[in-house]
Amino acid sequence: MKIAVTGKGGVGKTTIVALIGRVLRDLGNNVLFIDADPDMNLATVLGIPPDVHITPIIELQDLIAERTGVTKNTPAPLFKMNPKVDDIPDTYAINYQGFKLMVMGTIQKGGGGCACPENAFLKSLLNYMIIARNEWVLLDMEAGIEHLGRGTAIGVDHMLIVVEPNGTSTETARRIQRLANDLHIKSIQIVGNKVANPDEESYLHEELHDFNILGFVPYSDIIKKISLRKISPMDVSRDSLKPIEDIIASLSHVSVQS
Repeated sequence: MKIAVTGKGGVGKTTIVALIGRVLRDLGNNVLFIDADPDMNLATVLGIPPDVHITPIIELQDLIAERTGVTKNTPAPLFKMNPKVDDIPDTYAINYQGFKLMVMGTIQKGGGGCACPENAFLKSLLNYMIIARNEWVLLDMEAGIEHLGRGTAIGVDHMLIVVEPNGTSTETARRIQRLANDLHIKSIQIVGNKVANPDEESYLHEELHDFNILGFVPYSDIIKKISLRKISPMDVSRDSLKPIEDIIASLSHVSVQS
């Protein structure tokens, strides 16, 4: 399946992405992580050492110019909107501890949201990985809703919105839902994170009563340590992954029903 994970800033979406990937890898699946967040923190959360060099795709300027048919560092009013990208994942994804990671990066100049060769290349690459790859693809999206306006998650099987038990988080979830519906993303699911007690679970059920809530991740010492970068999700004990296993099982059930 192809899954995009989003939510309000600070809710722990990158941690949830990493934990889902850990469980899927342990079950024998091929997992490709895509860091599509401008903050580019997924490699750190996954425990990849700083000395492992990762080149964000957006920095491959010579390659992007070649594939889009432009001259590097010159204005490009005309360029290929569907450049060749099918060789990029296997060439530029890094392999680490049984999973793969690609970092998309962000355009470092004004007008980065406009139509340009770089954006065309990134969007084509994302579309290819979402539609054509025969593996689990987990996208760590940027926080908030701007990425939905750019249509970068079109084609995913499921969009998971990570929420905390508070009003600002649930309000963002509803904004994401409205935009995702406009993009015809059919499966929009909720994952509750940092949930401390049954009252907080009840709060999320009440506030998001018209959503399907896949499950809840308790606000445990493990989650705190992952958030503080003291441990990697790849190193936590298997028994602490039960809430994530339950979420994946619920997601699989949703897929069967649909």
